[in-house]
Amino acid sequence: MKLRKYQPTDCAEIAELFYTTVHTINAKDYTKPQLDAWATGNIDRSAWDQSFLEHNTLVAEEGSTIVGFGDMDSNGYLDRLYVHKNYQGKGIASAIVNELEQQAAQQGVSFFTTHASLTAKSFFEKRGYRAIRTNQVDRNGIQLTNFIMEKSNIKGM
Repeated sequence: MKLRKYQPTDCAEIAELFYTTVHTINAKDYTKPQLDAWATGNIDRSAWDQSFLEHNTLVAEEGSTIVGFGDMDSNGYLDRLYVHKNYQGKGIASAIVNELEQQAAQQGVSFFTTHASLTAKSFFEKRGYRAIRTNQVDRNGIQLTNFIMEKSNIKGM
């Protein structure tokens, strides 16, 4: 597996990876209506592309297949992190987050935040993030639970 910077030509494959991952991996923690509200299959690719270009966005590849992606803004907010359903448990998410955090730290970011799904909460806890509060997100009238989580990058905190 190799990590590289996002390119606009990645957006369609990333959109498919996002949809498939949400509807398979997150199905153990969310209902079908919640999954459908979260990942409709009709994302605004132009808006996602713009967001990926504004953020530090990394893509993980195995051969010519995108197996994961993640993006972090300049303030240390980890926006999206998804790993292909067939590549779970191989350290891909950890590799992406390690690199994003390291690059952000080099830019002076001392605090990381994310909104973690029920499925991802334990992954972030193992990385030293702590849940600040439970959050309810409304998507088309459907409530989704996630957790606002944070992690200090300052040693000793």
